[in-house]
Amino acid sequence: MTEYGTAAADPATRPLKVNSWNGWDPLRHVVVGRADNTVVQAPEPAVQRDFPDDGYPLGTYGPMPADMTAEANEQLDNFAELLRRRGIRVDRPTPLDFNRQVGTPDWTQETMSGCMPPRDLLLTVGSEILEATMSYRSRWFEYLCYRPILQRLFDADENMRWEAAPKPRLTDASYKPGFWDTYHTLGTEEQLARVRDYDLALTEAEPLFDAADIARFGKDLFVQLSFVTNRSGYRWLKRHFSDFRVHAVTSTNTHPLHIDATWVPLRPGLVLHCGERLADAELMEFFRRNDWEIIEAVQPASWEHQPRLSYCSPWLAGNMLNLDPNTLCIEEKEVPLADQLSSYGFEIVPVPFRAVGPFGGGLHCATVDIERDGTLEDYFPHRYGRY
Repeated sequence: MTEYGTAAADPATRPLKVNSWNGWDPLRHVVVGRADNTVVQAPEPAVQRDFPDDGYPLGTYGPMPADMTAEANEQLDNFAELLRRRGIRVDRPTPLDFNRQVGTPDWTQETMSGCMPPRDLLLTVGSEILEATMSYRSRWFEYLCYRPILQRLFDADENMRWEAAPKPRLTDASYKPGFWDTYHTLGTEEQLARVRDYDLALTEAEPLFDAADIARFGKDLFVQLSFVTNRSGYRWLKRHFSDFRVHAVTSTNTHPLHIDATWVPLRPGLVLHCGERLADAELMEFFRRNDWEIIEAVQPASWEHQPRLSYCSPWLAGNMLNLDPNTLCIEEKEVPLADQLSSYGFEIVPVPFRAVGPFGGGLHCATVDIERDGTLEDYFPHRYGRY
């Protein structure tokens, strides 16, 4: 019998299979991103990069520095090899030339972005892999990086469901004009009020969502409304996953962008919560009434040496990868968090990953599950409030 953390030595001998219902069952197959060809995106309605101290003030764009790309790729490659040594099958995306103009009949965009964070684009629910809409024009074509993997899975696993959400048009009607100019002038309370009311960058002209705004807890899916996920996207997901309970959630985060460093499942009955981004009281009580313990994450380790060109928060510390219910991969410098979670009985696998942050996130962002052992289970038998 295979123990947690010691999967079969040669994953290539196992048949390809799509199966993943949550974020903690034993991991058997995963995609790890690449930093190749990543660019600082050209400005667009949904996002504007501004790194004046690092040579990329607002309005400028182009390839990430070669030394940064090389260091990030070294850490990604080493992480992929660490997973393989643990018997986990690893696939990698096929990078495009992201530093080129792209467009549709509705718009032209001067650059794409990259393919480091597959979690943003792909969502695995059971035997289905769903391609998210994405809400950045620079990421509209990113799905092409993963099509070779998806095609191979489709050919090998007759039970695999390959789905794609409606490809958005991303016309100007999908964005609130001048949003960023106004939002940056608001005080914290005004920004939080707009988050609560979902009065953010996106309109409701069409369904929009990133896969990384969805947290999987078996029968329940929690969808964060954010800068990249609108209510229409949530409604589309609710209809698409009609056999599941799909919940819209927000937190006290002035810049919500992906849920996987805010509300992090660890194992059945245990969830990690970013204390600076409090979930609403109804969600907290819903978890408690179903006998879940909510851990408030310790403060992230010092980011005195935060890489340049990074748009990630220090709370990226909580962006970790579960190998099984007892084993967590955590960035090596996040010792306080590792110590905190060790006290709950987890084996901690420290992973050098700080250089990857500027390319789109942490260990969870950089991966997407293809196969985990386990079946669909209901971890929330009791209802509470809107949940």
